[in-house]
Amino acid sequence: MGFALAGLCWCLTASGGPRPNELDRLGSELTPVGALRAGNLEGTVPAWSGGLTSPPEGYQAGETHLDPFGAETPVMVIDAGNAAAFEIRLSPGHQSMLRNYPDTYALTIYPSHRTAAYPERIYEMTARNGATGTLTAAGEGVTGVAEGFPFPFPDNAREIIWNHKLRFRGTGGQRALDLAAVTAGGDFQPVRLTIETLSLYHQTGATLESTENRLLYLLQTIDSPARLAGTLLLVHESLNQAAQPRSAWTYNPSQRRVIRAPNVAYDNPANAADGLVVSDMADMFNGAMDRFDWSLEGKRELYVPYNAYRLHGADPGFDAIVQAGHLDPQALRYELHRVWVVEARLREGFRHIHPRRTYYLDEDSYQVLLAEHYDHQGRLWRFSEAHPVVFYEVPMLWTTLESHHDLQTRRFVSYRLNNERGTARFDLEISPREFSPQALRRKGRR
Repeated sequence: MGFALAGLCWCLTASGGPRPNELDRLGSELTPVGALRAGNLEGTVPAWSGGLTSPPEGYQAGETHLDPFGAETPVMVIDAGNAAAFEIRLSPGHQSMLRNYPDTYALTIYPSHRTAAYPERIYEMTARNGATGTLTAAGEGVTGVAEGFPFPFPDNAREIIWNHKLRFRGTGGQRALDLAAVTAGGDFQPVRLTIETLSLYHQTGATLESTENRLLYLLQTIDSPARLAGTLLLVHESLNQAAQPRSAWTYNPSQRRVIRAPNVAYDNPANAADGLVVSDMADMFNGAMDRFDWSLEGKRELYVPYNAYRLHGADPGFDAIVQAGHLDPQALRYELHRVWVVEARLREGFRHIHPRRTYYLDEDSYQVLLAEHYDHQGRLWRFSEAHPVVFYEVPMLWTTLESHHDLQTRRFVSYRLNNERGTARFDLEISPREFSPQALRRKGRR
C-alpha cells in the first residue's frame, strides 16, 4: 500500500528532532498536535478551526452528551450495491463487511467535522515534546517528553503509535460500560463493567522520572452477570514495556484471593470477550510493540467513524443497536477524514495469532479508528472500529464504543457500550493507593 506522504516532509535533523522553524508550524500550518490544518482541495475534508471546545446549548454537566450535529442529514449511504464506486475511500475491512452482510450493512455518510480538541495544557506540552522527544533505541520507550503527545512531527510508524498510546484521556476517570459478545444469530448477554483509571503520565508536572516508568493504573470491576460479578482486574501499565512489562492481578470472588495475571498482554484472550478479542486489541491497540516490524504507509482520505453522538446517546438502548452481524447502521455515523496508515508485520522468531495488522489513525487525535487483523494464511480475520466523540466538557476526543468483528465466525464484540450507564468522569482525584494489590484484596472482600 504505497500511499504518498504529500506535504509531510518534516526535514528532521540528524539527531531526530525538528529544526527550530518546524515548531512554528504548530501554530500556523499545523494543528497543535501536528495535523495538517488545511482541508482538502475538494472541500470534503474541512480545515481544522479549533475543534469542539464548548457544549451545545442545553447541555448540563453530568448529563448525556447532546449531539451538536443531530439536525444534519446524510450525504449518502454506501451499501453493497454501490460500494465499488467508493472503493478508494473504503478500508479493506469495510469492504469485507459490505460483502459479508450485503442485505443489512451499510455506511451512512455525513458531512465531515474536525472536532478533535484538547486542553491548552496538552497543546503547550506537545509543543515542548516536539523539541525534545525521541524514541529509545529499540522504539519501546520514549525520552524527553511529558504530559502531551510525544511526537507532533511524526517521522515513522512507532512515533505514530506512541502518539496513540500517550494521547490525553483525562487524568483520573471512571466509566460504567457494557460489553456484548454477540452470536452469529444476534444473541448476547451483556457484561456490565466499571473501569477506573489514573493516568500518571498526564498529571500536571509529571515527568518520566516521577512516573517511575508507569503510564497508568486501571481497575476493572465486573458488576454482572452473577457468574462473573465481583471479578476484579488490576493493571499497572508500563511506559517502556521492554524495560518493565505491565503488571496485572485478578481477584476471583469464588476463591477470595488475589493472584498475579501474567498473560494480560499480546494475543492472550481478553477478559469476558468470549475468545473473540485478544488483549492487545483493547483500546484498538495497547501494550508492547516488540513482536512486530512497523512501517508508515502514508495518509489516506477514508470514511471512518466520527462524531458518534447518536450511538453515544441514551436512546435507543443497546438491545436495539446490537443486531446479528453488526450494530444497527442507522445508529452509526461515518465521515471523510484523513488518517495515518500504519502496517505491523510479525517479526522473525516471534509469535502472534495475527501476523499482519493495519491501523488507521485519525490525524487530528492519533486515535486508532479502524484496524484489520489477518490470519497466518493472509486472510482478513478480524476488523475493528472505534466510534469517537469529543467529550466537550474536557475537551478531548475518545471512543464511546469499540466493535471487533470476527469475519470468519460472523460474531462480534462491542465494548464500551455506555448509552444506558450514565456519563463518564475524567477529572476524578484518585489516590494511587487505590490501585495497589492490597487495595484490590480489600475491595474484593467487601
